[in-house]
Amino acid sequence: MSNDKLTSKPFEEVINNGPYPIRFPKMSELEQDEEWCEVLIDNKWTKVRFHDYTDVYSVPGLYETLFYRTLMCNSPNRVTNLLSDVLNEQNQKPQDLRVLDFGAGNGMEGEALQGLGIRNIVGVDIIPAAKEAAMRDRPWVYDKYLVADLTNLTAEQNRFLKEYKFNALTVVAALGFGDIPPLAFYNAYDFIELNGYVAFNIRSDFLKSGHESKFSKLIQHMLNEEILEIELYKRYQHRLNIAGEPIYYVAIIAKKLKELNESDVKSIS
Repeated sequence: MSNDKLTSKPFEEVINNGPYPIRFPKMSELEQDEEWCEVLIDNKWTKVRFHDYTDVYSVPGLYETLFYRTLMCNSPNRVTNLLSDVLNEQNQKPQDLRVLDFGAGNGMEGEALQGLGIRNIVGVDIIPAAKEAAMRDRPWVYDKYLVADLTNLTAEQNRFLKEYKFNALTVVAALGFGDIPPLAFYNAYDFIELNGYVAFNIRSDFLKSGHESKFSKLIQHMLNEEILEIELYKRYQHRLNIAGEPIYYVAIIAKKLKELNESDVKSIS
């Protein structure tokens, strides 16, 4: 990252909203996946990029302090509450769901699902530090947590996920910016039974017509071909950026109507 975006006073305020003091750089034209801050750890200011998840997860409480207490992220609760609304409208009991929480991170979405009354939850993330953080901070949340690459599962992982017979998929704060490739989403979707629920969120401009992101194209294809049917669509404030401005996401609760062809996904990818 070049330093020419820094102002003459790169840090003007130290924020204390948790166990770690944080200061944000005064930046201009910084994209969401470029954001960073400095965190006071062991009396030393350390630079942390928001998307360097291993670094963030390795410090207990840093993720919550940074994203939830300071930048006011509330996506796990928002998406889960919208899923609850759909379940209530359709007279479905939360405890009947068997959820694959894809891109599970440190378990905040899984914790929200537990709060809804869902007990059968499996977490999957490609980052080992994510599982370590979830087991450290929220060990009660998941029946099982797999560190796995869904584009390259082992035979044992594939067998376990198939045998669980999931009827719901959640993907929260993990889509866009290359975090999850379309093929990995396809494989997660493939583990969900027909008429199962798919709950996810994505930055609102990623779903605009003509957007070039691969995931945007994939979702548009799934809707156009009636592979996925939207039950609820809600635009909301995902969190603040480092300048204190809102970042808007769209939460989507949908039903799986058809299987997705791998060939279609590969053509988009």
